[in-house]
Amino acid sequence: MKIKNSIQICLLVLTFFGYSQEVQLKKANSNYENFQYVDAIKTYEKVAKKGYKSVELFSKLGDSYYFQSKLREANYWYNDLFLLNEKLNSEYYFRYAQTLKAVGDYKKADAMMALFNEANTSDVRAMLSKEQYDYLEEIKNNSGRYNIQNAGINSEFSDYGTSFYKNTLVFTSARDTGGVFVKKHSWTNQSYTNIYSSIITDNGNLSEPEKFSKKINSKYHESTPVFTNDGMTMYFTRNNFLNGKKGRDSNKGILLKLYKATKNGEEWGNVSELPFNSNEFSCAHPALSPDEKTLYFSSNMPGTKGMSDIYKVAILDDGTFGKPVNLGDKINTEARETFPFISNKNELYFASDGHPGLGGLDVFITQIKEDGTYGKVKNVGEPVNSNFDDFSFIIDTASKNGFFSSNREKNSLGYDDIYKCTETIPVPKDCQQNLNGVVIDSNTQEPIQGAKVVMFDINYVKLGEEITDIEGKFDFGSVDCGNKFRIIPEQKDYATVENMVIITKESDMKDLKISMTPKLQPIAVGRDLRRTLGIEIIYFDLDKANIRKDAEVELAKILEVMKQYPSMEIDVRSHTDSRQTKGYNLALSDKRVKSTIKWLVANGIEAQRLTGKGYGESQLVNKCADDIPCTEEEHQANRRSEFIITKL
Repeated sequence: MKIKNSIQICLLVLTFFGYSQEVQLKKANSNYENFQYVDAIKTYEKVAKKGYKSVELFSKLGDSYYFQSKLREANYWYNDLFLLNEKLNSEYYFRYAQTLKAVGDYKKADAMMALFNEANTSDVRAMLSKEQYDYLEEIKNNSGRYNIQNAGINSEFSDYGTSFYKNTLVFTSARDTGGVFVKKHSWTNQSYTNIYSSIITDNGNLSEPEKFSKKINSKYHESTPVFTNDGMTMYFTRNNFLNGKKGRDSNKGILLKLYKATKNGEEWGNVSELPFNSNEFSCAHPALSPDEKTLYFSSNMPGTKGMSDIYKVAILDDGTFGKPVNLGDKINTEARETFPFISNKNELYFASDGHPGLGGLDVFITQIKEDGTYGKVKNVGEPVNSNFDDFSFIIDTASKNGFFSSNREKNSLGYDDIYKCTETIPVPKDCQQNLNGVVIDSNTQEPIQGAKVVMFDINYVKLGEEITDIEGKFDFGSVDCGNKFRIIPEQKDYATVENMVIITKESDMKDLKISMTPKLQPIAVGRDLRRTLGIEIIYFDLDKANIRKDAEVELAKILEVMKQYPSMEIDVRSHTDSRQTKGYNLALSDKRVKSTIKWLVANGIEAQRLTGKGYGESQLVNKCADDIPCTEEEHQANRRSEFIITKL
């Protein structure tokens, strides 16, 4: 009887425990889906402490901390998640890598990124990770260029998002709401943020903060203002709230929007939202270009690559706005790019956790060039960056004094804090080389005047065009080190040839000598048309007779010459390497001849103008006979075709 009762009690406890977990998880999931991460964490952790394990539980616990930028806490639960050895969405390799950096385990973080890269070859984060495999060394080289200290205006709550306004520093704080009842945000369990200001004294210290403006601050979030040089206009971030009315998205969430306010006397007013806002996505953290004709901001609007991208929009002369433009893959990744700032030197500073960094958000810098493109993106290094979130960097280029925000633990009062920084050594300028050269005739070695030389990037995006002078010279000016370019000269009397140029990382001058082959070459019976034209060998894959894509390009050149000389007849001769038997190779080479002739006939050459024969391995061009070890490249040299002119 005792045994039976004991079993019944155990079953009752287990049943209740399972039911309790189910109820608690349902509640936690509801909080999680509504971005109420603080409440979700409490419930999830209660379940986890009772020994419950699952991918969903550990991933959501990790995510709840991750999306609050509490990376060390997130790391604890992601560790448990990966110990389950279950198949996971590859995004978790990236998130886990970020949290590993937060605890200083860069070796394991890099291993996680390698797994992420394998699963996401076209992801910008993966490509940057592969290209910048030595990112820690580069960050080390950029470090030690700033002196930093606590700004002295921080509270035990979140303080961040600074901006210069006349002789004051304007910033964001969650220190209170100024009312009897404190309204708290469900994500963080802190008060909604307001905008504060603090006078910058002559010695660079900051006065006791005061609320910035009753007309600007509301009962919801306000943050990250930026001001025009005359101090009469400000742009700022606020929840979707205007004239006492809330706006919600289709999921009933109150998102972020950008607003504009103007000053009348000593009062701020005339608050209006910018026209490209939407109830369905957020826009936040505005920044102005030095000429105040362009507004930069962060958003997750349609077309955004990651969690948030940086955009720019033209401010037109009549006060209206153009269409927002994404800054593109040079800046934005599939992660977070946010908090832009444009210095008086037209440098773009921004925060990102998609570019290789020390962990969490890091501050990066790039030069905005005159043509609107961007220079190399560089991590500003320690001590501004850490393995926590570092963001909202601003600097006065004249005094070299600035501010940034961070949730680092050292010398912190709590959550995000504001830090002063002084630039002692500028971040190194982009390494550049002068890319120029000369175009010459391959036969006479004389310069070719009037050739059009076009520069493309590795993906054939046109970057520039030059015409050679009387000495055959061209000059593309300065280009960034470490890049690859395709240089293609064109001249009507010469065959076009592509040249790949790799710019080394040492600043220097890159002189190119490009040879062009005249289109009119001596043609005679018995000559190999391929050699006469100087075109590539037409190769075949091992054991195959089909025409490769690269072979089609070369055959097209043969085709064009035969069309120019309608009486020309060609004998096509095909050869194989020595692998396989002689009989097999003879048959294979014969198939290759037939494939080549078939391609030429299909593209307009009369069959009677073409003859052909396969020679198998009987006419090797190197040592690679039977049983002689050779490389794949050496064997491929024997798998070739020849085009012997038999009649003109």
